Amino acid sequence: MSAVTSPLVWEHVQPAAARRLLTGAVDAFAERGFQATTTRDIASRAGMSPAALYVHYPSKERLLFEISLYGHNAALEVLRSADTGSTPTDRLRSLVSAFTAWHAQHHTIARVVQYELAALSPEHLAEVATIRRAISTQIEQVLADGVHDGSFAVTDLPGTTLAVLSLSIDVARWYTPHRGDPEALGKLYADLAHRMVGA
Repeated sequence: MSAVTSPLVWEHVQPAAARRLLTGAVDAFAERGFQATTTRDIASRAGMSPAALYVHYPSKERLLFEISLYGHNAALEVLRSADTGSTPTDRLRSLVSAFTAWHAQHHTIARVVQYELAALSPEHLAEVATIRRAISTQIEQVLADGVHDGSFAVTDLPGTTLAVLSLSIDVARWYTPHRGDPEALGKLYADLAHRMVGA
């Protein structure tokens, strides 16, 4: 069982049946994609009947929204907690290292929340987009601080922010546990991001 679907990660979801459905949906969406996953697939992974899903969630899309909300908030919290250091360089390295390691450690849920956005309803997508903007702002502010003090040579802040974020996020697309240690990968990507923006 992955760290993402361990009971401790999802213990805030009650009752237990709702939690089993969510973790089953994470695995199914990551493996098959949202469109190819049926409610029967999800219920089967949870050891429940398809009808039982609707007792806890009104739709398959609602499950995806709950997963997306949780995953994006978790990623944002990782960035906020990692924004430490006395210089923009130290802060950027810490942010990229933590964000990359999180996407490796939690590649299953990260794959779902990053690559199934189009399946969300407009209202739910708007709510998730607010969190995504906060994630971007966290990186962009550090880059702006580095430009201000001469640490970074960045002429396009939004474009560079997207490039730095993409570096970490893409890890979820290809990562499997045998591909290396998440922490070591985080340090490597921190080096790469620093070289990308260095003055």
